[in-house]
Amino acid sequence: MKFKMVHNNLNVFNLERSLEFYDKALGLREKRRITPADGSFIIVYLGNDQSDYELELSWLRDWEKPYDLGDNEFHLAFTTENYEEAFKKHSDMGCVCFVNEAMGIYFIEDPDGYWLEVLPARK
Repeated sequence: MKFKMVHNNLNVFNLERSLEFYDKALGLREKRRITPADGSFIIVYLGNDQSDYELELSWLRDWEKPYDLGDNEFHLAFTTENYEEAFKKHSDMGCVCFVNEAMGIYFIEDPDGYWLEVLPARK
């Protein structure tokens, strides 16, 4: 039996701010959304033309405070062909939160505090 990974979900406090961040920082754009008639939540699937894998952002209307991520060390990882250019872009955006020079990677933080790993594409 084989399984194909299709998406990860992150709950977000401010959907528009998150959509702007993921587009600007990682080039992820809305592919589709689910909005129930009662407006109690919105689910937006983001992606790009580099992969079929999607990031699902869930916004809950009745959630009234930023999410407490606790001690969760969960993160998503992204590769880039131009690591130095990506690092400069994210530094200019002010979202770089941790650099591990020994491993040649860095992390950016999204508006809700989730960490996203950026590493050079393997050759």
